[in-house]
Amino acid sequence: VVTIKWRGQPIFVRYRTPEDIKDMQAVPLGDLKDPAPDSDRVKKGHEKYLVMIGICTHLGCIPLFNAGSFKDGWGCPCHGSQYDAAGRIRSGPAPLNLVIPPYKYTSDTKITIG
Repeated sequence: VVTIKWRGQPIFVRYRTPEDIKDMQAVPLGDLKDPAPDSDRVKKGHEKYLVMIGICTHLGCIPLFNAGSFKDGWGCPCHGSQYDAAGRIRSGPAPLNLVIPPYKYTSDTKITIG
């Protein structure tokens, strides 16, 4: 996981293993507060990379990686929101998933955000 800045906001870029991807695809949408399939949160053909704006959708705190209850997810240290390894809200006061910024791949290993 790396954190970069874009327009003054933290962007989380995470490499996901095939096991991570399989686990996130297997989560029933009914278990999610803000239902979104894993496939809608990544670019087709680049499922191993997850790119998200690292700002909690509750009150704008910055969630910490591996600080939550969900394996390889994020936890908000301020108010307790818990996000899974796809950045989807699973518990706590946050109403929405972590936001996916507009981005595109310019090569297999390079992206442009915005």
